[in-house]
Amino acid sequence: MQHQCPQALYENKKVSAHDAIAIVRDGDCIIVPSGAGEPPALLTALSDRRRELHDIKVAQILALRKYGYFDCETTQNVRHLALFFGGASRAAGQAGWADFVPAYFSEIPVLIERGQIPADVVFALASPMNEHGFFALSLAADYTMAAVAKARAVILEVNPNVPFAHGQCHVHIDQVTAVVASDEPVFEVGLPKIGPVQEAIAGYVADMIEDGSTLQIGYGGIPDAVVMQLSHKRDLGIHTEMIGDGILKLVQEGVVTNRRKTFMPGKMVATFALGSKKLYDFMHHNPMLEMHPVSFTNDPYIAGQNDKLVAINASLQVDLLGQCGSESIAHLPYSGTGGQVDFVRAANRSRGGKAFIVLPSTAKDGTISRIVPTLTPGTHVTTGKNDINYVVTEYGVAQLRGKSARQRAEALIAIAHPDFRAELRRAAAAIHLC
Repeated sequence: MQHQCPQALYENKKVSAHDAIAIVRDGDCIIVPSGAGEPPALLTALSDRRRELHDIKVAQILALRKYGYFDCETTQNVRHLALFFGGASRAAGQAGWADFVPAYFSEIPVLIERGQIPADVVFALASPMNEHGFFALSLAADYTMAAVAKARAVILEVNPNVPFAHGQCHVHIDQVTAVVASDEPVFEVGLPKIGPVQEAIAGYVADMIEDGSTLQIGYGGIPDAVVMQLSHKRDLGIHTEMIGDGILKLVQEGVVTNRRKTFMPGKMVATFALGSKKLYDFMHHNPMLEMHPVSFTNDPYIAGQNDKLVAINASLQVDLLGQCGSESIAHLPYSGTGGQVDFVRAANRSRGGKAFIVLPSTAKDGTISRIVPTLTPGTHVTTGKNDINYVVTEYGVAQLRGKSARQRAEALIAIAHPDFRAELRRAAAAIHLC
């Protein structure tokens, strides 16, 4: 039997975005990659044809664009299934017409492999096919590679602006049901504006990062502010879930070399990318960077093989035992678990590792303390008291691991905003923590 060449297969599988939607069946769950890996032409076509469909779920971490299917009137046709809420999906989640699956980011591929999260169809943005018949899902390998192996149908939106990256992020034309051509620019985000509070928090963290450390940088203004204060460091490495422009800046400054990494030396490792065109261009055929599934990048055992692993992640609220509510405002979902716990545990395993939870001391223009006696009722606990190590506000650093409950309360009150410390001490006394 003679096999068709990759280019012939490609030509045979080309369809319009509108026609690709005909592959979707009622009851299907469509898996969409994280962030910039979402395919705009396919999701626009799905939105346009949503009333022809019934009981479709679209499962995704960090939806970036509010497509037409985000519609409370058509949830019986197409409903969003959030693995992490972003700006496009948060209002729907809080109003109850988008669903939410709690999960550690590292374990989503396993949930897909076991059928606990269904994966009937994959919609993904991909690089152009190379001469060997491979596409790169370089913007988000995450859980999508597991879904590709499981799905009945894989539909790729092929865009020349998507880089072809190294790593375990490649899909062969044999695995693909249909390809849709597009050429619009990849979604971009810039570096955030940094205020004095974020700068102060970042300064404490940056001072504790040693030369030769390997970094995991979470999503948000404070983690990015830390990156901006590392220009004087040497031989840093990267093993992270997200690669953004802050990390690119450190590479260009010669700060990130990956030479002293003890796991995959010489290589930056990530599972999804979110930044500027400059970042996406940097990723293209760059042997310094590998994009891998999140079950690899975020596995605490694997990531923890990096000595001096530094994990930097943000939270919304921390109680006096050190429990972190990083993903909800009381019962209202705000984001999701993501990779925070994965990397806190990885840093705790790492020889010389440090896990930082960062947050401003107050919210709502200084009227509410983010350090609280107990978490607000209904708050989703993200990082538990047994995992937490360093908590950092603009008033300092509280090191909690190995400390008693009373010592933890004292350390956290000391980094709370001064206006709330007396109130926190009274509350701590009432619950026998001081």
